[in-house]
Amino acid sequence: MRWPTQPVRWWPAYGGGVVAGLKPVLAVSFDTLAPHYRWMEFVLAGEKRQRCRTTFLDDIPPARNILLLGEGHERCLVECCRRFAGARVVCVDASERMLAQARRQLTGQNAEAARVEFIHADVLNGSSSFGAFDLIATNFFLDCFRGDQMERVVGRLAAAAGPGANWLLADFQIPSGRLKQIRSRLILLAMYAFFRTMKQLPANQLTAPDSFLKRAEFTLHRRVEAEWGLLHSDWWRRPEEVGAGL
Repeated sequence: MRWPTQPVRWWPAYGGGVVAGLKPVLAVSFDTLAPHYRWMEFVLAGEKRQRCRTTFLDDIPPARNILLLGEGHERCLVECCRRFAGARVVCVDASERMLAQARRQLTGQNAEAARVEFIHADVLNGSSSFGAFDLIATNFFLDCFRGDQMERVVGRLAAAAGPGANWLLADFQIPSGRLKQIRSRLILLAMYAFFRTMKQLPANQLTAPDSFLKRAEFTLHRRVEAEWGLLHSDWWRRPEEVGAGL
């Protein structure tokens, strides 16, 4: 099956703030895991990952245009809708089933689903014409990519960030300290082996996104670690004088 030759435009009803160029995803990604992802997360990590996702939501400035990447099963999406009343939210995921589940959960919790645009797309493909967002969130998303891919992903998302934008991310890391490092490496080794078997994950090891975010002129404002340093929540900020994108 071939990719379409023409780019697909995002949310055509929004006029000038349109994101163009992301192409529909034809390959299966997390679709198989979608019905089970939430209970699997709870069994393996309880509420630890959710606390990481929401660490800074009450601290950052009010957002009007929010871009969520790899959100899938809606847990950060619901909190963003509650926290930022009236904000426009664009939720992008490579799994159509994850997005369908997120839409159902959002409606079931009486959140404002009408102002959320769900986009089934692959952020690695397409052109680089973007709109501007004042909040980007990539929770447990960047760990899916190899270093060369992450450079492209971070660059494209940075191009969608307006001046003064905030970028929240929660993810895994290799902490300092010998015992912590051994524990984290064993956990990550098992995790990557599982997901590469289940969905042919491109990455086979963790790549820290810090250098790519700094290159995109974001500065780490705050970081909170959890679970012996295995998990971290970041709040990155872009200065007001940086341009809105390419």
